[in-house]
Amino acid sequence: MLRRIAISIGVSAAIAAGALATSAAVRPIQPQAGAQTLATTKARGAQVHAPSADEIRARAKKLIENQHKNDRALDEYERVERHQDFTSGADPQIIEDKLFRVVPDGGGTLKILVKDKGSPTDPADYRRQLQLWQDILQRMMQPDDSKAKAAREKYQKRQHERADFLDAMSDAYIVKWVGQEMHGGRSCDVFDLTPNPDFHPRTMFQSALAHVTAKIWVDHDSDELVRGEAHILSDISFGGGLLGKLYRGGSVSMEQAEVAPGIWLPTRTEYEFTGRKFLFPFAEHQVIESTHYRRLGSLQQALVVVQNELSTGKAFSEDP
Repeated sequence: MLRRIAISIGVSAAIAAGALATSAAVRPIQPQAGAQTLATTKARGAQVHAPSADEIRARAKKLIENQHKNDRALDEYERVERHQDFTSGADPQIIEDKLFRVVPDGGGTLKILVKDKGSPTDPADYRRQLQLWQDILQRMMQPDDSKAKAAREKYQKRQHERADFLDAMSDAYIVKWVGQEMHGGRSCDVFDLTPNPDFHPRTMFQSALAHVTAKIWVDHDSDELVRGEAHILSDISFGGGLLGKLYRGGSVSMEQAEVAPGIWLPTRTEYEFTGRKFLFPFAEHQVIESTHYRRLGSLQQALVVVQNELSTGKAFSEDP
């Protein structure tokens, strides 16, 4: 449970950092007396001036809209994810390496194991996983099925909480523009986000933001989040510390890329946390690489895909 909370907070902080914190438009970081009025940086061999508060306000609104759009689009895509778990310390070693086909199922996603430490899943086991996906899709398409209805409502609640978390960033952080950099072949504006002492959180997850700083790279032309980094500055307690705690020093980073025209989805996520669940310490260091995005569309369209695969006996392939 605490591990899931840790991942949720860390990854959400990196993603939601894309809010650019519209608070920056209201409370822009001002240069110190005697400093240049406009900070400048080198990008593409030319001088680039810091955006004004009005420019930040407009771009922040667009960035939030883009991130909501991307989150909604994710429900229509399948992807391939490689999960690697590492030991902690200065010389981390791989302790788990699995490749999943991640598919939408109407109540989130289903992970279909295709490789474990480089060894392909047994064809019979892979087929059983496809049949499970088919069964879930068929059930989720039944409007009167009580279990399907409960799963849809639970997923919609999670999506709503995620959207609220993203929107809360507009008040939770104060932003400083620090320049422009090239990242992933894109010209990006770079912003530092620090906790806003005047922010009043409404949920447990929002209260954790007071312990997290972030840095984001925003594509200059499209106002899409290219990269986000978040760092835990101080310990985060759950249930007054009785349920557990995340220790300071934890971090998460996330990168996105354009996988279809106007759609930017995660390509790499790395998180590293240490903490305590009840009385038991834990350490998590995982890298998730996401590739081979393919739009399936609606649940009905996804059902056609899996039915065709089952009927033809098509084996999984990482090739397009």
